[in-house]
Amino acid sequence: MKRQIKDTLYNHMGTVTKALGSPKRLEIIELLSQGEKTVETIAEQAELGVKNASAQLKELKAARLIDSRRSGKYVYYRLSDPQVARFWIELRRFSENRITEIKQILSEVMGDDDLLERIDRKTLLSKAKKGEIIFLDVRPEDEFNEAHLPYARSVPISELKARLKELPKTKTIVAYCRGPYCFYAKEAVEFLRKKGFKADQLRDSVNDWRIEGLPIETLKVASL
Repeated sequence: MKRQIKDTLYNHMGTVTKALGSPKRLEIIELLSQGEKTVETIAEQAELGVKNASAQLKELKAARLIDSRRSGKYVYYRLSDPQVARFWIELRRFSENRITEIKQILSEVMGDDDLLERIDRKTLLSKAKKGEIIFLDVRPEDEFNEAHLPYARSVPISELKARLKELPKTKTIVAYCRGPYCFYAKEAVEFLRKKGFKADQLRDSVNDWRIEGLPIETLKVASL
């Protein structure tokens, strides 16, 4: 009897680890940690076919990591609990500490230009509050509305070129996106520097700040 109970418990835990055993499902978890999305949006952002994305979402839902709701002809997916986003951040950090190849890839591809290496989060927040720096959120607007860093401006990477005149050249622009595995902030910083702006990259995501107990803001209107 004891053996059966233990096997049952570990089998249930295995449902979660199985769901997290796919690189694409991990990416979907990261995408949904930014906010609610349709299967079509997930398919586009994760570079999957809609049918494949639906199959991956089904696995995550079976493990109770995500929930869904229907609105008209669309089905929206979201993380089942804020703890899932926290778990993703901790898993990412744990993996980076265990697997040196991850840090090597980030260093080679993203470079070492992370503002947190030089200035801590609370100091950055203080500088943003005083207007000494400008947080630039280059994620899609719906993700900004879901949650963003205090005092941040929303300029999606796809709109940056057209909205360049909105940014002052007299202050340092600190661009951020979905975290260290997102390239939007790096692309924004490279573009801004070419245009003569003072720009730095922040690899933190909004959820990194949230789990550190730092304030975040939201513009999202709760659905009825």
